[in-house]
Formats: sequence, structure tokens, C-alpha cells
Amino acid sequence: MAATTTIPCRLPPGAVGCGFLLFRPLPARVSCGRAFTLHPCLRRRHSSICFAPKAVADDQANDGESESKETEELRISSSAERKARKEAERRTYLIAAVMSSLGITSMAVASVYYRFTWQMEGGEVPATEMLGTFALSVGAAVGMELWARWAHRALWHASLWPMHESHHRPRDGPFELNDVFAVINAVPAISLMAYGLLHRGLFPGLCFGAGLGFTLFGIAYMFVHDGLVHRRFPVGPIANVPYFRRVAAAHQIHHTHKFGGVPYGLFLGPKELEEVGGLEELEEVISRRNKLSGR
Repeated sequence: MAATTTIPCRLPPGAVGCGFLLFRPLPARVSCGRAFTLHPCLRRRHSSICFAPKAVADDQANDGESESKETEELRISSSAERKARKEAERRTYLIAAVMSSLGITSMAVASVYYRFTWQMEGGEVPATEMLGTFALSVGAAVGMELWARWAHRALWHASLWPMHESHHRPRDGPFELNDVFAVINAVPAISLMAYGLLHRGLFPGLCFGAGLGFTLFGIAYMFVHDGLVHRRFPVGPIANVPYFRRVAAAHQIHHTHKFGGVPYGLFLGPKELEEVGGLEELEEVISRRNKLSGR
């Protein structure tokens, strides 16, 4: 039986390994061809180790490079698939946004034209009714901003959080559960406009104005919030309006929860941040967004 030898050694040329090695004499084709001294305290029978030739190490290195290339190719392919999916989602939402906007806007314009044409039949201009309609349309649009700010804080981030949470997570698909709120808000707007369109008088005129104000706010909210802030579809020249850029930056801060969720409103978001001392953060976010967009 061949003697067992242990060595504290450096690697011979073309070998892979380290440390104290136990081995027994091996055939010439795999041995390193160097004499070693027996270490008495580590004698064992039938223990052996051989060094991996350099060719084997090269093969392993080549296999590692191949695996790295395959991993990189898979990563690039996965990235391309994600990009294509995002583009498809944006197109889907863009089509939905354009169709709904054109549909709602055209109905609103037709309703306004028909109602005031109908009101002025007979040559008498109902000045009080017309003034009330326009005044309430502006008031309703401003009121919707205040309502949305209160509802966002007291409802959406409270009892309705299971629905609104989808808006604070990465979106999977062109739509999210939070979009239901847009449909819910459209119901009273359409109902008020329909009632005002089908009835004469001051009160129906006020109802029509309120519904028109809700509608105008909804359209503006969709373009600024969904398009400009969250980039669910391109918004064109809206992105160049300085105040809308401030609005977008303020809403981005809302998603960081840095100031306890403030601002909860959208169009008055910069004002909310000013009230809690967040103007410096707002300017930093605006600067970062401008750099990303190349401004």
C-alpha cells in the first residue's frame, strides 16, 4: 500500500487548490511531479488528492463566461419585454383617455349649446339663469379640488385604502383599481347635467353648471394627474406649463410620504407644501424632473 503524504504547499504550475493537502502517489498523467515531505501527525491510509490541470480550469472559466453571457442575454430580453409591455399599456390607456375625453367633452359642449339655445328661444335672455350656470360651473370645479383633497386624506388613505393602494404600488397592466374613483365621480356630474339639460329654470341651470364644473375638473385632473404626473400617456404642451410642472412635482412628493402624505390635493398641492415647510423639497424635485426631461 502506498504511503500517505501531507504537504503544506504552494500550487504547482497549472494546478488549482490551496492549503495542507493529503495525497498518495498518483499516476504520472495527473501528478505534479514534485517530491514532498511526510507530515507525521496527519498520516492517513488511502487518502489522496490531485490537482486539476490548467485545461480543466480553462474549461470551467469558459463555462462561467458562457453562463454570464446567457444571463446577460436573458436580462436584456426581459428588459425589452418589460419595455414593450409598458408601451402597450400606455397605448391602451391613451386610447381610453382620448375616447373618454372626446366623448365627454363633445357631450358637454353640445349640452351647453343646446341648453342656452333652448333658453333663449322667444327672444328673452334669461340672464340670471345663465350667470348662475357659469358661476356654479367655476365654483364646482374649485370645489372639486377641495373635495378631492379632503376625500384623499379622510377616505382614500383611510377606509378606502384597499382600493386606493393600487395607485401607490407598481401598476400591472394599463388600469388599476383606483380608476374606479373616476367612474364614481362621473355619475353625479352626468346626472346633474342631464337634469339641467331637460328642465328650465334657475335651479336646473345651477344643477347644469355644477355638473359642467365637475366634468371640467375631471378632464383636467386626468390630463395633469394621469398624463403629466404618472405619465400614463403623453400630454404634449401641458408638460411645458410651469405651474403644472410644480403640481406634478408636488404630487410626486405625496407618493414619498415625506410630509405625512401632504399634499393630498392636486392643483393646490404646491400651496399645501408651502404650509408644511416643503418648498425646498419641492424645488429639488422640480430640478430633478427638469434634468430627466432635458429642460
